[in-house]
Amino acid sequence: MSEQSRAGILHVTGRVLAGPDDVRDELWVVDGRITYDRPRTPGRDVTTVHGWTLPGLVDAHCHVGLDAHGPVPAETAEKQALTDRDHGALLLRDAGSPSDTRWIDDREDLPRIIRAGRHIARTRRYIRNYAHEIEPEDLVAYVAQEARRGDGWVKLVGDWIDRGTGDLGACWPRGAVEAAIAEAHRLGARVTAHCFAEDSLLDLVEAGIDCVEHATGLTDDLIPLFARRGVAIVPTLVNIATFPQLAQGGEAKFPRWSAHMRRLHARRYDTVRGAYDAGIPVYVGTDAGGSLAHGLVAGEVAELVRAGIPPVEAVSATAWGARAWLGRPGLEEGAPADLVVYEADPRADVRVLAAPRRIVLRGRVVG
Repeated sequence: MSEQSRAGILHVTGRVLAGPDDVRDELWVVDGRITYDRPRTPGRDVTTVHGWTLPGLVDAHCHVGLDAHGPVPAETAEKQALTDRDHGALLLRDAGSPSDTRWIDDREDLPRIIRAGRHIARTRRYIRNYAHEIEPEDLVAYVAQEARRGDGWVKLVGDWIDRGTGDLGACWPRGAVEAAIAEAHRLGARVTAHCFAEDSLLDLVEAGIDCVEHATGLTDDLIPLFARRGVAIVPTLVNIATFPQLAQGGEAKFPRWSAHMRRLHARRYDTVRGAYDAGIPVYVGTDAGGSLAHGLVAGEVAELVRAGIPPVEAVSATAWGARAWLGRPGLEEGAPADLVVYEADPRADVRVLAAPRRIVLRGRVVG
């Protein structure tokens, strides 16, 4: 949309889903902001968009500036961000990247990003070229560094394959994570952790962690603790779908790890549904940017529904609920106009999310 048309007014009609049950007939976008009051601005052009409107979708676990081999050039990061935008994801929580993507903040045509700095992993216990690889005595210092570099989040690698045991294993001793999480909180940052297996979860949750990524190792005895502490999970089911392939690739060298990965995959839907039923907050994230393509947010919502989460709650996990969790506005009066318009009601059929009719970012129609 041209700068001249941005100076006009956008009128969004049909059904505006300001909340799961807050349905309005219309909104206007004036100077990049949402209003529900009919504007009185004679002489300005009005463009009308009609359909079912949601706040811009959230991918709460992706990686911009990262691919399977490590950091990528800025032009590749730009394509990643544009792909997410064109699929309706206008707010991204970047859950760890070695690239400096601050330049994206100056681009009005790219999604908004909430960064968690760079992954912090144990030495030789994560994917090469991704993380700061350190030992426990340095964990507090690196958490403080990434808390200052990020946008209110820090990302730990809580477990990974231990070549000594040939299976997944926790990366950090209890005292180290307690001190590190306390330091992040002192600096005003929340902490999340990559966790596939079971044995890292108790220490992390009791140490005060705010979120767990993947959480495939969540068991019936741990679910009540997560629920009491209000620890969120971002299951990344579109990524967990790759576990059988990963297990097959590691079968010869690490048979215990391969069998473990298959078990975690087999129970993935039960794990997510058990968490949801217990009241654990569940949010949409795709893990795009490592080995997965960007633009998978609609597929992840569909996976949550397959796991047994009601469609309206699965939509909230990428819309109203996710934005509130990340401290970003939705379709409130005066909020920045980041919204997506669909042909039909996504609460009735989440497959609608795969085909946006119009995408509005910072008050401009961008797709």
